[in-house]
Amino acid sequence: MPSVPSILLAGCGKMGGALLDGWLASPTPPRLVVLDRHRTGSDDDVRIVRTPSEIPADFQPDIIVLAVKPGAADDTIAALGAALGPRLARTAILSVMAGRTCASLSEAAKKAGADIPVLRGMPNTPSAIGAGISGFYAPPAATEEQKTVCHDLLFAVGDVVTLDNEKDLSAVTAISGSGPAYVFLLAELLEKAGITEGLSPKIARRLARGTIYGAGRMLDDMPENADELRKAVTSPKGTTAAALEILMAPDAWPRTVEKAVDAATKRADELAN
Repeated sequence: MPSVPSILLAGCGKMGGALLDGWLASPTPPRLVVLDRHRTGSDDDVRIVRTPSEIPADFQPDIIVLAVKPGAADDTIAALGAALGPRLARTAILSVMAGRTCASLSEAAKKAGADIPVLRGMPNTPSAIGAGISGFYAPPAATEEQKTVCHDLLFAVGDVVTLDNEKDLSAVTAISGSGPAYVFLLAELLEKAGITEGLSPKIARRLARGTIYGAGRMLDDMPENADELRKAVTSPKGTTAAALEILMAPDAWPRTVEKAVDAATKRADELAN
């Protein structure tokens, strides 16, 4: 496999687009063909095609990154098999879809005429700015080169956590895959609360976003556990303590966040079945 791999990105919605933006911003982007009917145009870094039949005849993908909706995966693989022919058997699939298992996607590839490895990654949308974090699973059938290339594709847009068990990807989906939405909701609610307390929308927005950014930096840069950082900013009977008394009530954040993550994990499991 060449040092700069050839990647076919199938699907360029929110997640596929985030990965594409991250790859193009990296120092050594891969050779790219993007398959997406909603995007148009090409440049020196990427060629965009609307249908599998438009994939250049001389393009041999090392990895097909599958970023379509889970329900469209089988039809996409079948169409790629028809368009690529024997080239499909000389590649591997990296799925970044929630739920769909390696076994189910491998079966779809076999129906398309290729017995090829399927690896799975679960990135998140901050990948678009190089600040993502991904869970990554590679089955025993994948070669070391394929594992390395797929890991590097994910690492080019952020950190990567390698998993020994594919089933753990459901929890990864619930924590980090869906997690940015939880943080965005917190920013939204803090901003609204600031406005309710009399701040201007502009100031409330800056305070909410700046606070989340700074707290995230501290979590990333400092060695203390999250609970230690929380306790360090919480003076007894102070303003933070008054707020946390509400947020940490048994039926508030401790239970609600647990229920939310459990619901997302169960939904990821449902998508696999």
